[in-house]
Amino acid sequence: MTVYEEIFEVLKERKKQFDSGNAPEKSYTCYLYKEGVDKICKKVGEEAAETIIAAKNGDNDELKNEINDLIYHIMVLCVDRGLDWSEIEKVLDERNEKIGNLKQFHTTDKNT
Repeated sequence: MTVYEEIFEVLKERKKQFDSGNAPEKSYTCYLYKEGVDKICKKVGEEAAETIIAAKNGDNDELKNEINDLIYHIMVLCVDRGLDWSEIEKVLDERNEKIGNLKQFHTTDKNT
């Protein structure tokens, strides 16, 4: 089991605790579930922006932390929406199997 799978299992357990009214008092994860999808999505957006800033600043230590914050919040979103981590991995695996999947971009001839 990967560390991401382990964390995902903890997040699913926190969701069960929250849903049953037995949420740990100081659980940030349960706080996010309580606030709902709008708050969770807001955090995903914030962490995505912070990841971009860290990348642009060239600070790989900061970047590693921001990427993990982003992944955590994406995982919370998945659990909240009823997606299992294996579903996410399956899509990535399917995409990995494709050969020559460079997207072709439409170009416009501005001279005509």
